[in-house]
Parts: sequence; structure tokens; C-alpha cells
Amino acid sequence: MRNGFALLTLAALLMLSVDFVYAETAEERKARLELELQNVERQILKQQVLVEDTTRERQSLERDVALLDAEIEKARLGIKARNVAIAQLGDQIVDKEGVIVELNDRLDKQRQSLAQLIRKTQEIDDYSLAEVILGKEKFSEFFEDLESFQSIKSSLNESVHLLKEIRIDTKEQRDALEDKQLSEAEMKRLQEVEKKEIEVQEAKKEEILTVTRGQESEYKQLLESQQKTASQLRAALFDLSGGGGAIPFPEAVGLAEFAGGQTGVAPALVLAILEQESAYGSNIGSCVYDDIVQGRAVMKPDRDQPVFIEIAKILGFDPRSQQVSCPWIRSGERLGWGGAMGPSQFIPSTWAMYGGIVRDGSGGWVYEKGSDMIRSRTGKASPSNPFNNQDAFMATALLMRDNGAAAGTYAAERLAALRYFAGWGGASNPVNAPYGDGVMKRKARLENEIRILRGG
Repeated sequence: MRNGFALLTLAALLMLSVDFVYAETAEERKARLELELQNVERQILKQQVLVEDTTRERQSLERDVALLDAEIEKARLGIKARNVAIAQLGDQIVDKEGVIVELNDRLDKQRQSLAQLIRKTQEIDDYSLAEVILGKEKFSEFFEDLESFQSIKSSLNESVHLLKEIRIDTKEQRDALEDKQLSEAEMKRLQEVEKKEIEVQEAKKEEILTVTRGQESEYKQLLESQQKTASQLRAALFDLSGGGGAIPFPEAVGLAEFAGGQTGVAPALVLAILEQESAYGSNIGSCVYDDIVQGRAVMKPDRDQPVFIEIAKILGFDPRSQQVSCPWIRSGERLGWGGAMGPSQFIPSTWAMYGGIVRDGSGGWVYEKGSDMIRSRTGKASPSNPFNNQDAFMATALLMRDNGAAAGTYAAERLAALRYFAGWGGASNPVNAPYGDGVMKRKARLENEIRILRGG
């Protein structure tokens, strides 16, 4: 029995030693996650090529079922990629939090050091020059004290400078941490959207196979029954977020066609972006720019508030009564900034680039008619307005044009949509793929609906 217990103990110790030897280091974990993400990204790209190739084939039951299968698999891979990316961000967030703790410790120590130097300086300042000279037996002692005094003064200046540097560094680290947290929250939100989309796609596939029993003729009848009629489309409403409200679908098509004619961007793509923004917007248009949410203003004070106030002055509305998007709140914690405006959901600093809000040379902002690209294309007599539907449509089309959508290919339009959503840096990241895929699906449906509406 004793020998048996000894063997069990030895085995347990060996298992512990193996775990200890093979415990994953932070660097090994980082390398493993990067490799996992690269492998999944390669699989996603293969599925994307398959989706694009299948989309170009003639519509049929076999083609559409294959397309649904490819899209479902691509979505599942996207979830897998985001799981890895979320894990990476979690590690980076922990690292940033550690850096901030260390910087705060340095800040406290530097403040204590600064306080001591100030006390010493005050002690020296309490003596007059005559008292210092008469209190010394030798002039050499006086000059030694004078040198010490100058040294303290110099240390004081250095300490103040170092304190400023630590504060700037801490702010930069906090901003970086906030960006990481916001990215993590966005990815988790996309996970939920993608999971729901997979459920929809699987239900759609099941419905097709059940109703048609694999027969092409039955499938054509199903497609015809699902198509909206021109009269239904004329009566339909197109949802717009951020204060735009729902407008008649024909009106939305007219605005998109005008914006597309001015920019070379497909009208259905403009509509798809705006529709996607409405579908994704969970907290749009319910805050005021300087509302305090969890200790901070809704809109970023240095980047966006001055521009927004200038927009309000130009357009003649009260900034305190105009609703804008709220910051994200996740598990009771605020992430990032709000302040996105109107149907196109531009933040003020982005709107400034297209709406003619420029620097005045003294750090402020002014309106410059010649720089108002939106107004120059709509031909309006007044400055462009982010809360006006026509201006919002034009702004979306202009940004999509600048993102490369005017090339007109599937790949170019999808990439432009991703740039609209995640910026140029995040557009190539497969974890953001659901947004681009969603826009292109909407665009295909909207193209067909526009064709029906126009009687084509």
C-alpha cells in the first residue's frame, strides 16, 4: 500500500513538473495566437474567393445553396478569427493596465520628490542674502551653499518637467487602453451579429430545401413569391438612423441616385451603407454632446466638440438640444466616445473634411464655402447639414468614393464599405469582414428592388 501511495505521489509530481515545464509563457501565447489568426485568415480569404466566384454564376438552386454554404462557413471562420483577436486584445488590455499602474506609481513618487524640493526651496527663500553671508565663517562656505541652492532649483525644474512627461505618457496609455477596450467591445458585438446572421442563413437554406424539395422549377416559384412588387416598394419606408427617421423608399432611392451620379458610387451601395448603419446603431441619437456619462462628456472635447459648436453656429441650432450618438456602455462600463451625427453617422471631425469646416489659423474653426464639398454637389444655397437627409446621402457617397467604391467591382465596393466602418487600417482585418459582407448582401437586394421600382 505504501509503495502504491509512493508511486501515485511520484506520478502526481511528474504531472506537476510537466505542467510547470510546459506552462505557456506570455511570448509563447502571443506567438500561438498570431499563428492561429493567420491560419484562420487564410481560410477566410479562400471562402471569400469562393463567395465572389459563386456570386458571379447564373442564379440557380444549386448556386444559391452553394453560396449559402460558403457564406455560413465564412461566417463561422469569422467568429473563430474574432475569438482569437479578442484573446489578443485581452492580453494587450492587461499589459496596458499594468503600464498605467506603473506610471501612476512613478507619478506619486515624483510628486513626493517635488514636494520635498519645494520645501527645501522655501527654506532657502526664507533667509535673506545678508543673513546667509553673515552666518558663514568663510566665503567658501557661502558659495558652497549657493551652489547647493542652484542645484536644488535645477532639480526642481527637472522634476516639474518629468512630472509633465509622466502625465502625458499616462494619458497616451489611457487613450490606447480605451481604443483596445473599444475594439474588444466592437468585436464582441460583431460576434453576436454574426451568430444571428448564421442562424438566419441556415434557416433560409432549410426553407429553400424544404419548400423546393431540390427542384429548380419549385425554386424559381419560391423566388418569385418572395420578390416585392413595385407597389409594395413604393409604399415601403427606408429607415435612417441618427435623427433622419424613416422616409419613403422611392425618396431614398432618388437621394441615393443623385449622390451616386455626383460621385460615381452605385446608388444601391449608398443605400446599403445607410441601411447597415441603421441596423447596427443601438444607441444612436439619444445623447447631447456635452452630457456627462460616467464622468466624461459624450463627445470628445478636444477633437469634436469645437467642430460641433461651429456647425451649430453655422446652421443656427442649439448644440444643447441636438441629439447625437451616445458612447457605448458594456457591462455597465463606458467605452469610447459618442457624438456621431445624423443618418451618415459622421463624427464632427470627419464631417468637417466634407462640410467646409476649416481651421481659422488661430486654433479655432470656421465655415469656408469653397471647402464645402457636399454643398458644391447638392447645389444648395446653405451650408451642408449632417442632420439633413440629402446632405447625409451625399456625405456617405463622397466618403465611399474616397474609399475606392467608384471602381465599381465587388472587391472595391466591399473594401470601401470596410473602410467606412473600420478605417483604412482596419479594413484588411478579417475580423471586420461581417460589416463588408453585410453591406454587399444588402446592396444586391437593393439593386433588385430598385430595378423592380423602376420597372426594369
